[in-house]
Amino acid sequence: MKITILTHLEHEGDAQHDVVVDQVAKALREGDHKPSILGVHGDVKKLINGLTRRRPDLVFNLMETFGESQLGAVGVVGLLSLLNIRFTGAGAGEFYLQEDKALTKKLLHFDGIGYPDFAVFSQNADLETGGRLRMPLFVKPLRMDGSIGINGHSLVHSAKEMMQRVAAIHEEVKDAALVEEYIEGREFYVGILGNQKPLVFPPIEMDFSKMPGHKPHVVDAKAKWDENSVEYKGTEAVLPELPDELRAKLQKVALDAYRALRVRDYGRIDMRLTDTGDIYVIEVNASCYLEQSSEYSRAAAAAGIDYVALINRITEEALGRYVQEAAVPSRKRKKKTTA
Repeated sequence: MKITILTHLEHEGDAQHDVVVDQVAKALREGDHKPSILGVHGDVKKLINGLTRRRPDLVFNLMETFGESQLGAVGVVGLLSLLNIRFTGAGAGEFYLQEDKALTKKLLHFDGIGYPDFAVFSQNADLETGGRLRMPLFVKPLRMDGSIGINGHSLVHSAKEMMQRVAAIHEEVKDAALVEEYIEGREFYVGILGNQKPLVFPPIEMDFSKMPGHKPHVVDAKAKWDENSVEYKGTEAVLPELPDELRAKLQKVALDAYRALRVRDYGRIDMRLTDTGDIYVIEVNASCYLEQSSEYSRAAAAAGIDYVALINRITEEALGRYVQEAAVPSRKRKKKTTA
């Protein structure tokens, strides 16, 4: 099967792409597919022409941004849909929900899934609240991912600190600010694979035991990207030994959130567990990062699915979804006639 791996480039014409692209390509070749790589920065014509030349049976979509827009994933998958090209992972609706964290919380609320109480401070709109807030609070951009806009000042303990951080996000990130109640507790990531009968992986826990005592237990931008920082060195994703009851509870909440947000093919749910046993969903990540050493890939391995099998299972799930959709009879409207 011809599969085009679609990826973002930092600049148009770059020869380099994220290491995950080559890992996915290798896994697909081992699965007897014929992968090609299409890297695009922000050129719509190049994207369309590249897909037209390749005529893939499926696009393995690794595109999370487009050009300078951190929120370009919605447009990319919308274009793929308009071109009637099959692709893996989240569609435009799922990406939109993932980007708008306040809307995500409202959908979680509808299904009775726990989440931190929150407020949204938009740049050009009234204050939006979703619960009664108590200090300390965590302030982050409403729509960004990858810990963009999250740093050592994100955890605030006063109204003054909160408004300073809100103003900084407005100015520096050009996004609305999401202010949510900080949930003290253990942090877990639960990966899920599939659609009709999803497989829930064992939970991965973020270990903060090596974090300096004055640092909050959060995964900020330094913890993710700055290998020389104390935040990076003080955090480690581990596969914990958990009681069966707790593991099952975490997996159930994750699966409920996965379904509530209509995640397709694969995704990861980030949660916090308090000392009293309450579970709060922090993030729902559709089309999460698939690098071979990522939390998602490691959890899959713990479930008995190696990397090659994982990538090819995602491909199979996407193809199966399109087959199922094609089997549903279309509803054509009859044109009304007048005498």
